[in-house]
Amino acid sequence: MLARLGLVLLAVWLGASPALAERYFVRDQIEYADALKRVEAGDVIVLANGEWRDFDLVVTGQGRADALITVTSEDAGKVILTGQSNLRVGGQYILVKGLVFKDGYSPRGEVVSFRRSKTDQARNSRVTEVVIDNFSKPDRYESDYWVGIYGHNNRFDHNHMVGKTNKGVTLAVRLDSEESRENGHRIDHNYFGPRPVLGSNGGETLRIGTSRYSMYRSESIVENNIFDRTDGEVEIISSKSGGNIFRGNVFLKSRGTLTLRHGDDNVVERNVFMGGGKDYTGGIRVINRGQTIRDNYIEGMRGTAFSSALAIMNGVPNSPVNRYVEVEGATIKNNTIIDSRRIGFNVGADEERSAAPSNSTFANNLLGGIQGESFLEVYDDVSGISFAGNRVVEGGVADELSQFTQASIEMERAENGLLYPVDPEFAALGAPRDLKPVTLDQVGPAWYAKPGSGSVFGSSGTIVEVHPGEDTLVDAAMAAGDGDVLVLGTGEYISNRTIPLDKAITIKGAVEEGEDAPVVMFTRPTLIELREGGNLQLAGVVIDGALAPDSVGNSVFRTTTYPIKSNMQIEMDGVTVRGLVVNKSFNVLSLGKSSLADRVTIKNSSFADITGAVVSAAAETEDYGQYNVEYLEITGSSFASIGGPIANVYRGGRDESTFGPLVTFAGNAVAESGHAATNSLGASLNLHGVQTANITRNVVAGSAPIRIVHTVGTPKTSITDNQFAETPKFVLEELNFEGEHRALLSGNVFANEAGQ
Repeated sequence: MLARLGLVLLAVWLGASPALAERYFVRDQIEYADALKRVEAGDVIVLANGEWRDFDLVVTGQGRADALITVTSEDAGKVILTGQSNLRVGGQYILVKGLVFKDGYSPRGEVVSFRRSKTDQARNSRVTEVVIDNFSKPDRYESDYWVGIYGHNNRFDHNHMVGKTNKGVTLAVRLDSEESRENGHRIDHNYFGPRPVLGSNGGETLRIGTSRYSMYRSESIVENNIFDRTDGEVEIISSKSGGNIFRGNVFLKSRGTLTLRHGDDNVVERNVFMGGGKDYTGGIRVINRGQTIRDNYIEGMRGTAFSSALAIMNGVPNSPVNRYVEVEGATIKNNTIIDSRRIGFNVGADEERSAAPSNSTFANNLLGGIQGESFLEVYDDVSGISFAGNRVVEGGVADELSQFTQASIEMERAENGLLYPVDPEFAALGAPRDLKPVTLDQVGPAWYAKPGSGSVFGSSGTIVEVHPGEDTLVDAAMAAGDGDVLVLGTGEYISNRTIPLDKAITIKGAVEEGEDAPVVMFTRPTLIELREGGNLQLAGVVIDGALAPDSVGNSVFRTTTYPIKSNMQIEMDGVTVRGLVVNKSFNVLSLGKSSLADRVTIKNSSFADITGAVVSAAAETEDYGQYNVEYLEITGSSFASIGGPIANVYRGGRDESTFGPLVTFAGNAVAESGHAATNSLGASLNLHGVQTANITRNVVAGSAPIRIVHTVGTPKTSITDNQFAETPKFVLEELNFEGEHRALLSGNVFANEAGQ
C-alpha cells in the first residue's frame, strides 16, 4: 500500500514539475534551425557572438508563464544581424533578448514582427534589449515597419530604435485580425532615437491601429518611453484606435505631436514634452470622443496649427472613419503648458471640418505663451467646452476666452526639472509635482550608446592642407575622413574626376589678406556627387565652369541617381560660382529623386553667368506630397545673369503630414535673371507647394517675376519690403483654395511700368 502511494506521489510530482531545461548554443543558421525543432518550454537558445548575415530569425513554440522559450545572444549586443535579416515571433511565452540589427534592411515588411504568419501570432511574449540602428530599406519611399506587434498581451521594452530613413511607421500595433484587438500590449522603456524628416507622409514613430480598424479598441499601454528628436512627420504618435493609455513618456525636441487621430476613450497622462524652442515642436492633438488629457507637462514648443502645444480640432459632421470625428466628451485638466507658441481651439476649421467640440471640459490648466505673441487662439465656436480654473501667465488670449484669468505667477524649477508655481495657493494648478520623468539611462539597453547632437562638419578635428594642382582636391577628398576640413590656399585646383562624397567634409579657402581666393575648376559634368552619408560645407572658394564639358544635365553638385536614405546638409558661405555657360541648363546644385536635404544654406555668396538654376529641388513631381529640401535659406548673396530660377522648389499633392519645404530668400541682389529660353516657368524664383516662405529685403532688377503656387493646407508666404526695377509683379496661384491668394504682401516697391 505504501509503495503504491509512493508511486502515485512520484507520478504527481513528475507531472507538476518541468523537465530540466535545455540550453542550445548555436553557431550558425543550420544549428539554429535544428535547435528550434527540438525546443520546449523552459529551453534557451544562445546565438554565438558575431555577424549573422541574411538571417530570417524565426522563434515559435509553446512556452509557459513559468517556463519561457528564450532566444538570446551569447553576450548582450554582440550578436549582429546584418544584410537582409529580420525577426519573427510566433507561439506563446517567448522571450527574445540582446540582438542588434545593423548594416542592412529587412527583406520583409517588418524588421521585428510579433507573428510568424497570419495564423501564428505571438501571445504573452516579450522582445527586450534589441537594437535597430539605421536598418532602413535603400529607397526612402519603399515602406516597411521596424516593429509590428500582433496577437495578445505582448511586451516590447528597453529597446533602441534610431535612424529610420525610409517610409513607414517605426513601431505599429496592428489590429487587422480579431485576435489582435483588445490586445493588452505593453510598450515601455524604449528609446525611440532621432528619426530624420522623411519629406513625405508615413514618417510616424509609433502608430496604434489604422483608419480602417479605428472603431475597435486596442487597449495598449505606451509608457515610460523617450522620443528623442523623432522628426519624421507631423504625427510622432498616431493613435488610431480606442482604449489606449499613453503615460509617463518623455518627448525631447521632437517635431510634431502625440495625435489622437482616430478612436475613442484614450488617456494621455503624466507625459513630459520638452521642445527646447525647436521649430514645429508640439504637444497633443485632440480628435474624436471621450479623450482624457490630464497631468501633462509641456514646455518650449514652437509649433502652431496641427503642431501646437495643444490643438483641439474641429471635426467633420457624420465623419467617415478616415476623416475627422468631432471632439465630444473630452476632459482636459491639470496640464502645464509653458513657454509655448500656440494653444488652438477648433484647429482645422473649414467648410468640411465644421463640427465644433461639444460636451467637453477644460479645467485647472496652467498656461504660458511667449511675451508679445498671440497664444490662445479660437477658430470657431467654443460654446461646447466648459472652462474653469485656468490661468494664463503669458501671451495673448482670444476674446472668446475672456473668462481665463490672466496674471503672471512666480515659478521655479523643481528637482524633477519642471517649473511649478512658488505660491502654495496655486499648488493644485497645472501638472502634479510628483512627476518623475523617465531618463535616458532608464530606457533602451544600457550597453548601447545613444546618439549625440554635435555638428556634422569639422567633427573629426582633422585639418588637411591641400595644394594647388590637378586632382589634388580629388585625392584629398577621397582620402578624407568623416568630419575632416580641407584647407585650400591661393591657386587653381583642377578636378579631372567627379568626387563621390559619402561623408561630411568642409572645403575651405584660407588665404592671406590681399591674396586671391582659391579657384576650383572641373573637367567632368559634375564636380561633386553627393551619395549616402554625404554632407558638404564650402567657404571662401571660387568655382569656375570654364573647363566643364558640354553635357546634358551638367551640375556642379548633384545627388547620385540611386536613392539616398540619409538626409544631407549643404552649406555655402562666401562662395563665388561663375561661368556655368557651356550648355543651356547648367545648375549649381541639383537634388534628384529619392533624396532630401535637411538644410541648404547659402549666404554671403556670389553667382554669375549660370544658364540653369542655382538650387534645383524639383525632382518629386508625382504629387504625392514628397519634396527634396526641408529648409532652404539664401541670404546676403548676389545673382547676375542666372538663366533658370535661382531656386526651383516643388512639393505637389494635398497631403498635410509634413511641415516643409520652408524657404527664406532675404537680403539678396538679383539682376537679369530668369530669362533663359529653357526656363519654362518664366520665373526668377519658383516656389510650388512650399509651406512657409519668407521673401524679404531683396533688390531685383531686370528679372523674371517671382512665382508662388500654393497647393495644400494653410501655407504661409510673406513677400515684404522688396525693391523691383524692370521686373513684373508676382505670379501668384492657388490650386486648392477659392479666394484671393493668401500671400502677405507689404512694402514692395516696383519702380517701372514692367511692374504694373
